[in-house]
Amino acid sequence: MLESHHPDIRKLDLFSEMEEDNFISLMHASYLQTFPPQIELILEGEPSDFLHVVIDGSVELFARWNGRETSITIIRPISTFILAATLRNAPNLMSARTLEKSRVVLIPSANVRRVFDADNKFARAIVTELATGYRASIKKTKDLKLRTSLERLANYLLRQQTREGGHPVFELQTEKRRLASYLSMTPENLSRAFKALQPYGVTVDGCRITISNQSDLEKFARPSPLIDDKTT
Repeated sequence: MLESHHPDIRKLDLFSEMEEDNFISLMHASYLQTFPPQIELILEGEPSDFLHVVIDGSVELFARWNGRETSITIIRPISTFILAATLRNAPNLMSARTLEKSRVVLIPSANVRRVFDADNKFARAIVTELATGYRASIKKTKDLKLRTSLERLANYLLRQQTREGGHPVFELQTEKRRLASYLSMTPENLSRAFKALQPYGVTVDGCRITISNQSDLEKFARPSPLIDDKTT
């Protein structure tokens, strides 16, 4: 992997405080590959051979069971995925595929585990990242179990609005079919839910969302920092 890509990876919390020699060792063992859209990078149930770092593009994590498929999350630059499986030398619990042309760094899992044992700062950063991921999964479970589908959509739109700068007009970054799966809805139910949010000031034009009555939507959605705030 070219050294010109090292600074971007070094900025990640996971790698920012580790010893320089250990970071260089990991990078020298790594590969940077470019993948076209709809390429499956990993399969659930298969061994976790690499820790993945998304540099450009986007990657969907998803799972299948008994003929059904669900979207878990979408990874955007610059982020890692499959850290827990890498550290435990365990099978992947999810599959991953590119949604667009993407550049991904592949760091051999055996090297990650070796440096984890040798570098205390790297080990602490891994524990912090795993704890953050665990808390995110609890929030997602609460969102699914405590809210109706309409409430889930309303809060998703408010979170997306915040990520897009808080403007009343913003673009969905996920196609609606995948958004429906992420929210545990069918595409038909998602379409009906968008229409049901119209009285709260939500209008949809393709992937463009307009929120014309912020207070009404927030009163209906009742966002909670213990579910919706990623910094909590």
